Amino acid sequence: MAAAARMIGDRAQKSRKRWMTTDNFFLKVLPARILRSILIIAAIAALNFGIVHLAPGDVADVLAGESGAASPEFIEDLRVRFGLDKPLWQQFLIYMGQIAQFDLGYSFRFSRPVIDLVLERLPATLMLMIPTLFLAFVVGTSLGVAAARRAGRWSDAVVSITALFFYAMPIFWIGVMMIVLFSVKLRWLPTGGMITIGADYAGLDHILDIARHMVMPVVALSLFHTAFYARLMRASMLEIFTQDFVVTARAKGLSENRIVYKHVLRNALLPVVTVLGLHIANLLGGAVLVETVFSWPGLGRLAFESVLSRDLNLLLGILLCSSVLVIVTNLTIDAAYQFLDPRIGAR
Repeated sequence: MAAAARMIGDRAQKSRKRWMTTDNFFLKVLPARILRSILIIAAIAALNFGIVHLAPGDVADVLAGESGAASPEFIEDLRVRFGLDKPLWQQFLIYMGQIAQFDLGYSFRFSRPVIDLVLERLPATLMLMIPTLFLAFVVGTSLGVAAARRAGRWSDAVVSITALFFYAMPIFWIGVMMIVLFSVKLRWLPTGGMITIGADYAGLDHILDIARHMVMPVVALSLFHTAFYARLMRASMLEIFTQDFVVTARAKGLSENRIVYKHVLRNALLPVVTVLGLHIANLLGGAVLVETVFSWPGLGRLAFESVLSRDLNLLLGILLCSSVLVIVTNLTIDAAYQFLDPRIGAR
């Protein structure tokens, strides 16, 4: 009875320390990181403005070119109307003032506020990103754990070679090959878009139609990240297997499954979770290619269209929203660390 009471007391003390570290993170560390993130967002906005305006031409040149026979007076009138006649430093101050007021400006190409266009396309991009991250993380870590537990065997070699193959493949090439195989040759899946035009589906049929259109973009985006997580998880697991606490656990007679899933996995997940947050930016970059290949109406395709039309306000708005999404995700990853290693909250 005394031993059981001591065990319960030790567990209660560990739980109390865990919550104290978590509270320390949310009350002290997280507010400071949020303030730092606001400064980073402001710096990103300024940097994006400078980089975007290094390229020659503007939306007035594009619109004048599309008109076929534009006079210099017409082009100058467009620049005055869009505020492009002002010096660059004045345009910068106006832009930063708009950002401070949560105003992303106006899209001259679509004749709509940028925030409306971003919010309209954001759900389609999230519909690709969330399943991609979930699929890549679950499948990649599972393959990494399986490969690490069978290190040196044929199954480990198969996982490693397959992961290396997909890691080296360009995302857009995978997308094109999937269209050729599954759409053109086998006719199993639609070639692109988000819905079947003219089908007028409703209810469950509409959901299933969107799901069919999502299969190839999600798989094309997730293959690269799945391969990366598999390789990283395998390396992390093999490193943890050599730690002293694992040797001690084996010496105590604990089963291999208990060692792997209770002791090794939790520690090995830390670098994978870190990379998961960093890969949000890569995922947004890959979405530009995948959404263009599959004609998916998301932020990536909208960014591509804004570059072609030189709609700088729209491009800056998309870049800023993408940066905010990455920063918020990394803050979420920092909070998730508390459930993997509460000691991080005290740092």
